[in-house]
Amino acid sequence: MPFEISTLMNNSKDKVVLLRMKDSRTIQGRLKQFDIYMNLTLDDAEYISDENPEKLGTILIRGDNILVVSVPKEDS
Repeated sequence: MPFEISTLMNNSKDKVVLLRMKDSRTIQGRLKQFDIYMNLTLDDAEYISDENPEKLGTILIRGDNILVVSVPKEDS
């Protein structure tokens, strides 16, 4: 199972991913790096909200704060 997750994340590098955080925020950005603890580095990151999207730039997110990672569909 860990191999499958690692493969999925490797295939998502340099693509836009959507993250749902434990505090209910949603963050979108281009995946640059990740590690075995699901710590993620994102470029061009931003909070996604209806009222006021906020640009964050390049960020590092600690894996234990992430609830869900949505990766792009693979091209067939």
